[in-house]
Amino acid sequence: MQETDISASADKARPSRKAAGQDPVKRAQILDGAKRCFMKLGYEAASMNEITAEAGVSKGTIYVYFADKQTLFRALIESEKTAAMELLRRDLEKAKSIEDALGTFGRTVCMRMNSDETIRAQRMVLGVLESQPEVAGIFYGNQTATGPTILAEYLREKVRAGGLVIEDVDLAAHQFADLAMSSLYKPRLFGNLCNAPARADIDHVVNAAVEMFLARYGKRVD
Repeated sequence: MQETDISASADKARPSRKAAGQDPVKRAQILDGAKRCFMKLGYEAASMNEITAEAGVSKGTIYVYFADKQTLFRALIESEKTAAMELLRRDLEKAKSIEDALGTFGRTVCMRMNSDETIRAQRMVLGVLESQPEVAGIFYGNQTATGPTILAEYLREKVRAGGLVIEDVDLAAHQFADLAMSSLYKPRLFGNLCNAPARADIDHVVNAAVEMFLARYGKRVD
């Protein structure tokens, strides 16, 4: 066997190494550390040094993956949104009826938006809105990956199938999302509700939202 053949065989036997900045496990490790750091300290107070320590990586490593804190924050938000939107899509796909789909969607959104983690994150962004408006842009910037956009996709299918009568699907999706959180989300965000609402309270609000939505957009029977 020629020497080149031996070298090629040896290369195949070695475990493959990820290119710099391309290891998904290491990237996830950094994002997890950043999330803990932002939640504890807030966006403004969290430094790249503190994020590095929390993530358990070297300073050189973190800068291979993320150029600065804003880039890291943007990646964290996109990662969180992607996971949440996939959950919503799966729930809608599994639903047996429009009523069931709306109820499941409404409860998921209401519970998530009123959770301690989400409330802390939104308060953190609101706290730096005037001094660092670009942070709010990162937090709310990608409007293609939101609960209402996922719901709008589902509603369009049901309109085409004749199960709903909606002229402005995007508006209707936003209306339902707001209805599903009415009387709970704003008091929670601004501190009038210290704890996440009970499941019974969420069910009460969401069930009323579904009934109101279908009364407006459900298929008419003459």
